[in-house]
Amino acid sequence: AAQIDMYGNINTTVIGEWDKPKVRLPGSGGANDVGSLSRRTIILMRQDKKRFVKKLDFLTTPGYLSGPGAREKAGLPEDTGPYRVITQLGVYGFDDETKRMKLISIHPGVTIEDIKNNSQFEIIIPDEITYTEPPTEEELKILREIDPARIVLGK
Repeated sequence: AAQIDMYGNINTTVIGEWDKPKVRLPGSGGANDVGSLSRRTIILMRQDKKRFVKKLDFLTTPGYLSGPGAREKAGLPEDTGPYRVITQLGVYGFDDETKRMKLISIHPGVTIEDIKNNSQFEIIIPDEITYTEPPTEEELKILREIDPARIVLGK
């Protein structure tokens, strides 16, 4: 995703104004249907201030729209919506009451300041921080087999 907001809404269409975009992106490619109708979606993306934005340049795929009840009001099925957002910094979920993004776990070597400094919006941070378990040697072996060019894993 090019952009995500605090409710898990996603932009994969344009950066900038629709009529004169700075960048035109691939678009939905079916992600709108998946995000609209799936019980659980997991979003994988890099986290920085250009991607974790207060306001999307364009809404391609609905998350929790404007908060509690907004999906249902828009005619989307109940009990659907984003489940997790996974970035290079941590794993996020969505608060049951507010539907805002909240930190589930922080990756080893990452600080809360890193989380805060790489988002335009305020992420809900729990009182007790959970750390993401590093992958086992066997899991790393499998990951390296399915990503030999290290596109996802990185160098």
